[in-house]
Amino acid sequence: MRRIALVVNPTSGRGLGARIAPGVRERLAAAGLTVDVHTTTCAEDVGRISAEVVASGADAVVLIGGDGTIHLGAQVLANSGMPFGVIPAGTGNDFARGLGLPLKDPAAAADLVVAGRTRAIDLAVAKDEFITTVVAGGFDSLVNKRANAMTWPKGNARYTVATLAELRTFKALEYVVTVDGDPIETSAMLVAVGTGPTYGGGLRICADAEIDDGQLDVTIIEPVSRLTLLQMFPKLSKGTHVGHPAVRMLRGRSVRIESPGITAYADGEPLGPLPVDIGIAPGALTVFA
Repeated sequence: MRRIALVVNPTSGRGLGARIAPGVRERLAAAGLTVDVHTTTCAEDVGRISAEVVASGADAVVLIGGDGTIHLGAQVLANSGMPFGVIPAGTGNDFARGLGLPLKDPAAAADLVVAGRTRAIDLAVAKDEFITTVVAGGFDSLVNKRANAMTWPKGNARYTVATLAELRTFKALEYVVTVDGDPIETSAMLVAVGTGPTYGGGLRICADAEIDDGQLDVTIIEPVSRLTLLQMFPKLSKGTHVGHPAVRMLRGRSVRIESPGITAYADGEPLGPLPVDIGIAPGALTVFA
């Protein structure tokens, strides 16, 4: 590995991407790598630049950004065989968290690229898109929608404020969740399907998920009071909600979620209205880790 394409989203993390990019480039160059820097000016740039990098003969691509940036890059890099590095610079950074990458040390994340060790990980597939973390439908997707529209506070605190705001009016929803062809009709607060364990900036909603086991993990939180749901959120951060009588955990290779009037979110961004069919693409992405 000699030539790296460094793709920078300067707006990630309220400008964090732009601030850390020079240090990352210097770290890679100091290790003897040739670094070509590409700076995005809009979301569409991420996919376009990634496609150009794949065609250019570069040895690897490294993205500086958050989960939204990584989602866009993965659409091109999936099944390309090109090694993919991540320097976390977003609000949630759940993809990087699932890989065990350093979240607040860009130099250490760059050192993993220099070391050159890679692994193949799974991606979910829904509505003709590759998903790198979790598909959410229910209370959590409403929280995501609200958090995305907020300008204050910064960081993970936005999800906490959005959660409290949504709790005031939320009521349980009616779902049909079909896992590997077996339908389940249930009322629930939310349904989440992931290849990795976390979303929302570290909530371990699919606590037992492994990113390379060829399976989708499904979490259903059945109806609880608003107070109980609020009390669950600290447990979600640690994954200790597993075992709660209202929490149902399933696993399979195909999942369909149906609930009228709900928009699914994936990798923190709108995916589209339910119903949604989710499949698995085993080993689709090669990452430095």
